[in-house]
Amino acid sequence: MASPKKTSVSIAMPVYNEEVDLPRNIPVLQKFLRENFKDYDWEIVIADNGPSKDRTGEVGRELEKKYKGVKYMLIPRSGRGGALKEVWLKSKSDIVAYMDIDLSSDLRYFSKLIKAIEKGSDIAIGSRLAKGAKVYGRTLLREVMSRGYNLLIKFFFWTSFNDAQCGFKAMSHEAARKLLPAIEDKAWFFDSEFLVVGECAGLKVTEIPIVWRDDPRSTVKVAKTAMGDLKGLYRLFRTRPWKKLKNEWKV
Repeated sequence: MASPKKTSVSIAMPVYNEEVDLPRNIPVLQKFLRENFKDYDWEIVIADNGPSKDRTGEVGRELEKKYKGVKYMLIPRSGRGGALKEVWLKSKSDIVAYMDIDLSSDLRYFSKLIKAIEKGSDIAIGSRLAKGAKVYGRTLLREVMSRGYNLLIKFFFWTSFNDAQCGFKAMSHEAARKLLPAIEDKAWFFDSEFLVVGECAGLKVTEIPIVWRDDPRSTVKVAKTAMGDLKGLYRLFRTRPWKKLKNEWKV
């Protein structure tokens, strides 16, 4: 009797100028998956949304040769969101996911994201703001801005989730194929856009409270990112792309 087909999981790691974190954290993730995801066919895709200006490309290719299940992809001039979109749409895996290269999200919660998809959710997200979550090392400014931003999302779009920006998410293959072609943003607003549009179009989103340890070396420019997020929310409120998706998905 043939063995049952394993669920396949593709984990994208969007990177840009990450020559330091790549060799430090890819082996950690690969070891975790090797030990805890034996019942899955998994892969790690290093998605270089550059080309990076440091040795990210060289290091990525070295890791691909050294570790089983690790792949390197250069996606030029794509932006973080653009890289994720391309990797996910090209993937043939049953479940697509991503996490930040600094591994700020506790890996023990990754299996909960995958289990949520297997139980019927279209999208599963880690949350730093849901009841039961624990966050360490986050500055007051980032905490206040994050909570304020997510309250805006709830107020204008009546969504159920509490944390749109956490870099720890998974989506079913079917949901990715249906939803991602309609997502426009190629930068940091990508997460918020596919969550708002997806839930408003009728996809099931499950939120998992996690343990998060903030990376003090983060190079994300808070003010610039916040402005991009606000512009993105205004675009969604004005265009309401989920209405078109609802009609298309009825066919």
